[in-house]
Amino acid sequence: MLAISDYQDMDAIALAAGVRRQDFTCEEITTCAIAQAEKLNPSINAIVAECYESAKALSKSFDTHPDLLNKSRLAGLPFLIKDLSMVKGMPAGFGSRLFAGHIAPRNANIVQKYLDAGLVVIGTSNTPEKGLTITTEPLAYGICRNPWNTGHSTGGSSGGAAAAVAAGILPVAHATDGGGSIRIPASCCGLFGLKPSRGLTAIENRLFESWSGLSVGHVVSQTVRDSAAFLDLITIDTPNLYAMPPSPASFYAEHSKQPGQLRIAVQLDQPLDQPIDADCLSAVNQAARLCESLGHSVEEVTHPVAYQPVIAAMARIINIHVYQAFAPRLEELNLSLADSPLEASAKLMAQNGSEQTATTYLEARELIKDAERQMARFHRDYDIILSPVLSKTPVKIGWLNMNSDDMQQYTKRFKAYSGFTALYNGTGQPSMSMPLHLSADGLPVGVMFTGAWGSDSLLLRLATQLEEAAPWPRTAEV
Repeated sequence: MLAISDYQDMDAIALAAGVRRQDFTCEEITTCAIAQAEKLNPSINAIVAECYESAKALSKSFDTHPDLLNKSRLAGLPFLIKDLSMVKGMPAGFGSRLFAGHIAPRNANIVQKYLDAGLVVIGTSNTPEKGLTITTEPLAYGICRNPWNTGHSTGGSSGGAAAAVAAGILPVAHATDGGGSIRIPASCCGLFGLKPSRGLTAIENRLFESWSGLSVGHVVSQTVRDSAAFLDLITIDTPNLYAMPPSPASFYAEHSKQPGQLRIAVQLDQPLDQPIDADCLSAVNQAARLCESLGHSVEEVTHPVAYQPVIAAMARIINIHVYQAFAPRLEELNLSLADSPLEASAKLMAQNGSEQTATTYLEARELIKDAERQMARFHRDYDIILSPVLSKTPVKIGWLNMNSDDMQQYTKRFKAYSGFTALYNGTGQPSMSMPLHLSADGLPVGVMFTGAWGSDSLLLRLATQLEEAAPWPRTAEV
């Protein structure tokens, strides 16, 4: 029988290899994941819906029919889906009281990719309402707590995924990123988190479901190699809504290759003119020195793009799509926006979205496209941008309240906390958070590396080099 301690010592690649060597079974792995979930979830609230019995049965089928392991390198392993992507037959609440009782009628495209690869879904993970903020404290599900310190935020919106992985429930979990929602919780919870290039991976078939290309899905993971292997599962071979960047036949096969000598630009100015915590700056400076020690060229620069207009344009587009997402449910329940159980910030965003016009949408798209071109020119001279992920270390629970009575305070705090990540959702570039630092209080502080559109493989190769040079604890040090 696979011991919990042995289970926690392995990442997904190691677990999959152990199954194929017949050291243990898929059922044993899933049993360990469920046991960890039952033990730890009451204190962190990372999992909001579970399907443990069906997961056990499915995992057993991989043991009785070993040919099913040929579905992918990771077939037979347990997995969590973020509660923004539908899993047919499971509750799909999207972190919102408005969707209470809603059952998913189909699988999201990315979920279908995971199922086709043989992953065993054990449940869905906590997220703020519709993924609209950077902490995970929804009224619908309750607070998700950081395993490193349960008085602090996990970040968001993939906070449940990050908490589950950081706690050691399982080594990898599905996440999405529309403005930093993979990178921010990865930073807060001490994990690796890559936001892939726009057009590289499976998305839904309608513009609003990917926020006009601002949002993509992937995972948060304990190791870089797991992220590379899971990226192989969702990479598409035919363009869908957006241009498809070049990619290797396998990111996993490429991730351990040397990245070569890179030209790294360091960004230390907060793009929204907010103060930056000393720990966040220290994390970037230490990462810069580490990169120099590995032979890379490092230079502090002024960022080429004025963030504020781009972020404002992105907000207009997101608000439009937020309204699109809520409107059918409001009609179904015969509710007005004002009378709905939506949280205050979500109501405000949806109301704003309902007031936008085709002209304001197109103007926003044009402005963001200009930023995309600016970044493409910048990357002729620099391979990578190194910056903080957040302007503050993980904040305390309750500090950023999406349902606050004071929306001005909420907006001010959101701006003071964030700033760095969202631009690259607009430009579609790959961007990753790496857990290379701990704050003076012992909380994780990620640093962000961003590459040109389509340079996902280069980022993973750099990440592997950094992971080898400065390994991090795979689970929370508690």
